[in-house]
Amino acid sequence: MDPLISKAAVFFSLFLFILIRWPHGSRNKDRQVNEDRKDGLEVGLLIGAWLGTTVIPILWMTTSLFQFADYPLHPVTFGIGVALAASGLWLFHCSHRDLGTLWSVTLQMRDGHQLITAGIYNRIRHPMYSAMTLMGVAQILMLPNWFAGPAYLLTFGLLYLIRVGREERMMLDRFGAEYEAYMKRTGRLFPVSQAKSSAS
Repeated sequence: MDPLISKAAVFFSLFLFILIRWPHGSRNKDRQVNEDRKDGLEVGLLIGAWLGTTVIPILWMTTSLFQFADYPLHPVTFGIGVALAASGLWLFHCSHRDLGTLWSVTLQMRDGHQLITAGIYNRIRHPMYSAMTLMGVAQILMLPNWFAGPAYLLTFGLLYLIRVGREERMMLDRFGAEYEAYMKRTGRLFPVSQAKSSAS
């Protein structure tokens, strides 16, 4: 299978990711931040994730830097990767749409911050992280390179593992019992069954 097809698919998914996120970042920058838990660890994790999700794939597409780790692309795994990327991008779009102006790239809360429990957030607490997990797996399947392929999932995975507990602590501090109840009836990355959430 022609590696140019892989490069086109990876480029297109990255382009759509930026296209979905860009308007939200632009719209939110003027809103007053009233709580900021961003620190050196947070910034370092974000830079690492940016390298793995964006810079390394672009370098793979545009240079021969990682050519030593290339392997043949298989149509079946590529097709599965495209389907996962499409699912991840759809979930990414829904997450931004439902969160609206409350989204922030770092651990911040802005004026009028509310707990969003509607739309995709009705069943999943962190659908944006779910979306990026799907896209990370998709990159492994679409990008036939032992180094650049897993870079997304590894760097984002590290960000997620360290950040999600801190993010939920911030939400608990702000919303208290309301967020505790929300946690009991939702899954972090994937929906929980209604029976399980009712029993909790």
